[in-house]
Amino acid sequence: MCVVCQKAVCHDCVGRAAPRLVCRTCAAGGSTLGFEYKSSAMIGAWPIIHVCAGIDATTMRPKVAKGVIAIGNIAVGVVAVGGLACGLFTIGGASVGLAVALGAAALGLGLSIGGLAVGSVAVGGAAVGFSYAFGGGAIGPAVIDGRQCDAAAREFVRHWLGTAALPPNCQ
Repeated sequence: MCVVCQKAVCHDCVGRAAPRLVCRTCAAGGSTLGFEYKSSAMIGAWPIIHVCAGIDATTMRPKVAKGVIAIGNIAVGVVAVGGLACGLFTIGGASVGLAVALGAAALGLGLSIGGLAVGSVAVGGAAVGFSYAFGGGAIGPAVIDGRQCDAAAREFVRHWLGTAALPPNCQ
């Protein structure tokens, strides 16, 4: 039985390159278990929008959304949204972003916001900032957390967010 289409296959009909028992039709079609959409408009080798979820039926590996805007369980793109997201602007459970990373665990060179945030400017429950860190537990050169309020961090928040965004211990 083909694992994708559930049709019976004979010895001659089995796709030779597939690690799973898949018929030639499904192996040639690159069938997926899940959903996939790719826009026809491309920038270089990447589609403008790539949305996918599920697994590749022939390899049984998770599908990866790769596009300028990528949305999926695993997403790689300029704007990436997914369980694991990598790119310039990212949102995900585990998020790695060059400019902005938002997620439960966010790692970025620019702004990182998340439960665990690591970046130049880190905001989170546990924040490790290369320049500024804001959160419940914060580590960095300029910090605002439950115990301390550095003058440089205070001025950064006042400049970008105003005085209303400062916590009571930092007024």
